[in-house]
Amino acid sequence: MTGQAAGPVWPAASPPPADAALSWNLREIAELPRVRAQVRRHALAHPMTRSSADPDTVADLRDQLILALDEMASNALRHGGGDVRAAVRLTEDAYLIEVSDRAAEAPPSPAVGRDPSEGGLGLYLIAEMSTAHGWYVNDGAKYVWALLPRG
Repeated sequence: MTGQAAGPVWPAASPPPADAALSWNLREIAELPRVRAQVRRHALAHPMTRSSADPDTVADLRDQLILALDEMASNALRHGGGDVRAAVRLTEDAYLIEVSDRAAEAPPSPAVGRDPSEGGLGLYLIAEMSTAHGWYVNDGAKYVWALLPRG
């Protein structure tokens, strides 16, 4: 499969450069509550780029960051063939979430024609929340990424 299989919702593309912040090697879904807590603490310690941002907006952006990371990591853990790595990096005005797994031949596949109650809509949600998103293959691993605003 190629990046085109994911269609315009999740295009084949490389992420922008970003500085390291947080990263994890994940083995099971049960690790995600700890990851969410670490991201929440990090987001609180590294405030949004605009100091005049509305507190509700800041809280919403932080919640979107946590939701997107949780969704991307859980997808990789469920469908990615093991060796899942997740990272949150910083650009000047955004968070770059990047999750890798060993399913290099399987692009991100948003649910098509499925009842919303059956799940599978997380990639659509992340695409809506992000300012850019994509996926690529490097050294036998698939990397899925999304850029979410910091403020």
